[in-house]
Amino acid sequence: MIAILLGLTVGAAAPAVAGQDRFFETSDHVRLHYIEAGRGRPIVLVPGWTMPAWIWQQQIDDLARSYRVIALDPRGQGDSAIPAAGYEPHRRGADIGELLAQLGPEKPLVVAWSLGVLDTLAHVHDKGDAAIAGLVLVDNSIGEDPPPVAAPLRPGPKPPREVAMRAFVHSMFAHRQPQSWLDRLTATTLRTPSAAAAALLAYPVPRTFWKEAVYATAKPVLYIVRPKFEGQAANLAAHHPAAETAVVRDLGHALFVDDAPRFNTMLRGFIARRIWPK
Repeated sequence: MIAILLGLTVGAAAPAVAGQDRFFETSDHVRLHYIEAGRGRPIVLVPGWTMPAWIWQQQIDDLARSYRVIALDPRGQGDSAIPAAGYEPHRRGADIGELLAQLGPEKPLVVAWSLGVLDTLAHVHDKGDAAIAGLVLVDNSIGEDPPPVAAPLRPGPKPPREVAMRAFVHSMFAHRQPQSWLDRLTATTLRTPSAAAAALLAYPVPRTFWKEAVYATAKPVLYIVRPKFEGQAANLAAHHPAAETAVVRDLGHALFVDDAPRFNTMLRGFIARRIWPK
């Protein structure tokens, strides 16, 4: 079954749910942090480039009323350790796999955004889909056609890193966010060393790597994107029998923050239809 979801009713904000800080050690001895809240079937949230687990707070607050929610700080991000190495897809995918192994026998739904999409697909590419119940891939290329158009390079000297990261953080949202929250988010992104941040933007694999991964799984997939990736969504919907797609036209890159109630409703609907039907 394939569904194209273009808009859903926005619901009321969920009350906050207290999360617990947890840590585990990877096979290459890196201490990674995650937030855990709620009880029930597990949902794992993977953030994007330089982003912390707590950017998912509105999903944690809502979903933890019904599920066990785990939000990861990838290596070099948030409250996880900052190792000298491992900023490439195979190791980052292995980190996700090792987190899943910590959670017990119940297979989780993995919800990944931006660079987290690539890290999650690296896990599927290298280890298969046996450890997951399904995938929600949010606003990044999956190696389908057409390839994304690169933004043109701006002439002149590069701005200082803090200025560039502040501009990047602001650019992720179509709706105004509290300035103190944006300041905190920017400060957190700067915790990732510049060399690691650059390595994360230069993954040494072809585009076909991601496409092979997404088509290798028979588990349900929901691909939620802005119009930038609408062509890829159309091809995925046409060729992947377990995929649903959603094109959202009025939100920024961090669309789950811009309109958390709408995103959470879409996610809950997908779960009820395809992951854990009642």
